[in-house]
Amino acid sequence: MKHIVLVAFDRFTDIDLFLAWDLFSRVAADECRVQIVANSPRITSSTGIAIDCHGTLATAREADAVYFCSGQGSRALADDPAFVKTMRLDESRQVLAAIDSGAILLGALGHLRGRRATTYPSPDLHERLIASGATPVEESLVVDGNVATAAQCLAGVELVRWVLSKLFGQEMADATIATAAPLASKRS
Repeated sequence: MKHIVLVAFDRFTDIDLFLAWDLFSRVAADECRVQIVANSPRITSSTGIAIDCHGTLATAREADAVYFCSGQGSRALADDPAFVKTMRLDESRQVLAAIDSGAILLGALGHLRGRRATTYPSPDLHERLIASGATPVEESLVVDGNVATAAQCLAGVELVRWVLSKLFGQEMADATIATAAPLASKRS
């Protein structure tokens, strides 16, 4: 069974967590376990939705895939020395993914050094990527080995597809995403 951890925090962006949660949770329960983890047991989104988390940040160390959400709270988390100390990830055995400002979390952990990366098109986020040794690019999805970043909320669909393809193969990834794809429209 594969284990996917979604890293969130106070002031996370709703769609970036819940879209990934829903798509990852469409994989059969006997094939995949999905958890939301944070540095506190309960977190609140930027729009005021409070949720209980399934574990601590340390849970991510043992996951097969770690997916970093975005939101205003990512900046405070990236600057927290306890976060960097706790999140010892291993990209040689783990799939690491980040949507929008979640990329600065990967950068703070050293996983973007010397790589191209994308994030929400905000000057402060680009500055943080540069400070972490990354080269910011304006692309929807940037993949380098077991590390990927995506920009703009709906790019999360492609990021989830990429994570699923790394864990389960392209066929399952495509089939899972297809369960949420819009039906074709008929025009008269």
